[in-house]
Amino acid sequence: MRIGLISDTHGLLRPEALAFLRGCDRIVHGGDIGRAEILEQLAGIAPVTAVRGNNDRGAWARALPETTTLTVEDARLYVLHDVKALAVDPRRAALAAVIAGHSHKPAAIDRDGVLFLNPGSIGPRRFTLPIAMALLTVRGAVVRARIVYLDV
Repeated sequence: MRIGLISDTHGLLRPEALAFLRGCDRIVHGGDIGRAEILEQLAGIAPVTAVRGNNDRGAWARALPETTTLTVEDARLYVLHDVKALAVDPRRAALAAVIAGHSHKPAAIDRDGVLFLNPGSIGPRRFTLPIAMALLTVRGAVVRARIVYLDV
């Protein structure tokens, strides 16, 4: 299963990101979405799981959870906006991956057998950080991530 991971769109859903997401089986948005229409556009490509970020406001945003757990095949994925707010023990919760945005810094790091993944930001450029997203491939309980840098 191919899962497109994005975060921190801040109201900007780039055409390059949409093109990459086509063909994904699911899309996960790590928060700071910016507006409800972003989720509607994504839902036209694949089922969407999204969490509320610190900049998401309004009735549409209040309907989103701050965290969620998603099971894909045999892998449990935990999604939140800011990894600093992680309030569960990933190993004890049998998580394969923790997905978070907020910092706009793309990273994929294995910590004690749990993949900590930040897809970066595909929204407005922040400082000199790259425009990035990620692809998560799930086979059974095994997850593999690839950071994808957009040339924009």
